[in-house]
Amino acid sequence: MGSKILIIGSSGQIGTELVLKLREIYGNENVIASDIRKGNYEVMESGPFEFLDVTNKKDIEEVLIKHQIKEVYLMVAILSVIAEQNPQMAWDLNMSSLFNVLELARKGIIDKVFWPSSIAVFGPETPKKMTPQDTIIKPSTVYGISKLAGENWCAYYSRKYGIDVRSLRYPGLISYKTTPGGGTTDYAVEIFYEAIRRKSYTCFLKEDTVLPMMYMDDAINATINLMQSPRMDDYISYNIGAFSFSPKQLAEAIQKQIPEFTIAYNPDSRQEIAESWPESVDDSQAGKDWGWEAKTDLDKMVVLMLQGLHYTIS
Repeated sequence: MGSKILIIGSSGQIGTELVLKLREIYGNENVIASDIRKGNYEVMESGPFEFLDVTNKKDIEEVLIKHQIKEVYLMVAILSVIAEQNPQMAWDLNMSSLFNVLELARKGIIDKVFWPSSIAVFGPETPKKMTPQDTIIKPSTVYGISKLAGENWCAYYSRKYGIDVRSLRYPGLISYKTTPGGGTTDYAVEIFYEAIRRKSYTCFLKEDTVLPMMYMDDAINATINLMQSPRMDDYISYNIGAFSFSPKQLAEAIQKQIPEFTIAYNPDSRQEIAESWPESVDDSQAGKDWGWEAKTDLDKMVVLMLQGLHYTIS
């Protein structure tokens, strides 16, 4: 490839697996990982890594020039639960990181940007089932507010300056390779650790709280496929979905593999956040525009998670 790729936030849940997949596709030396903290062993050992504070635009520019980077995946964010605890910090980080990268793209230093959005952009007034691509968007969380603002700024920079910036509205993401980082859907990962270790789990959401979810492999493939696709005329932050379930339904799927597993429920403040989000999303626009289609269903995901964590925990 002619230019190199930078992943900012490579030590996070998505960033870790994104780095490894991109290195598999483009070669280890062509994909530079970066974060304010070290990543896992495989990320650190398989290719270049730069310590990087995303709030410092000068530092980002130096890394871009040093490695001749033209494509950036900005995977830094403070997620829903932590953002509610410290709104100002979440807003500052989520917005300053995006502005820094968009401004460097405006200067011509970056050619293409990926910035992740979320189902958190939707709010209580949004249709719950098969949430349309274009609909009422009035988020009720700090995280959602920052993601909606980010979508609008990406659209502005695309329209005003011709920046090639692309986005996906991720649902809850499930992976055994990295631990989640403070999101409302974290229970869907925690439950597998506890199913293996203790054969029981106490969920922080009500048993019938349905949310859209996705296995991480599908999310990574969607991200890369979008970036490899021809540029669209207008910026779109695409809905993508795979399956939806409640904690009770996930527990029942786990019980097919671990019959003795039990679940209890003790809803906390995260319940209110979950109730403001969709139960499912309409992702037909992504399918039409660049061929999006999830490959992993609920039962397959459960098997993959249990197999992967049995190996990891043991």
